[in-house]
Amino acid sequence: MQSNATRDLVVGLFVLLGLLALSYLSLQVGGVELSSGEKIVLEATFDDIGGLSARAPVRVAGVKIGQVSGIDLDEDLRATVRLEVDADVGLSIDSSAAIRTAGLLGDQFIAVELGAEDEVLLDGEAFQFTESALSIERLVGQLVHDAGV
Repeated sequence: MQSNATRDLVVGLFVLLGLLALSYLSLQVGGVELSSGEKIVLEATFDDIGGLSARAPVRVAGVKIGQVSGIDLDEDLRATVRLEVDADVGLSIDSSAAIRTAGLLGDQFIAVELGAEDEVLLDGEAFQFTESALSIERLVGQLVHDAGV
C-alpha cells in the first residue's frame, strides 16, 4: 500500500489535469481563440442577420479563418457585422460574405466565397457583396400568401 503523501500527490495531480482539461474545453466551446496570429477587421452589411451572434465562425471552403467580433446597426438600420479574419488569408476585393446555417437547426456562420481579383481586402475595408440569412418563416409566409391568390 502506498503512503498517504504519495497517494495525495497522485490524486492532486489527477484533479489538476482534470481541471486543466475542463478549462480547455470551456474555452473551445465558448469560441475563445488562444492563437495570437495577426488578424484584420473587415465589415459586411446585411439586411437580415437571422440568429447570427458574436464569436460565430467565418469560413472559407468550410475552414475557419476567423470569427464575428461585433454586430451593430448603421444609420440605414441595416446590420453591420465586424469580422476578425486571419491576415494571411488574402481575400480578394470581389469576395462575397453570406450568412449560412450549419445543418437544418444549427448555428449560423459567415461563409466567404472567394472572388477572382488580384487585389485583396485590407484592414477596415468592407465586403461589397453580401447575402442575408435565409428566413424559413418568411419563405413559408410567401408560400401561404402566393397560394391564397
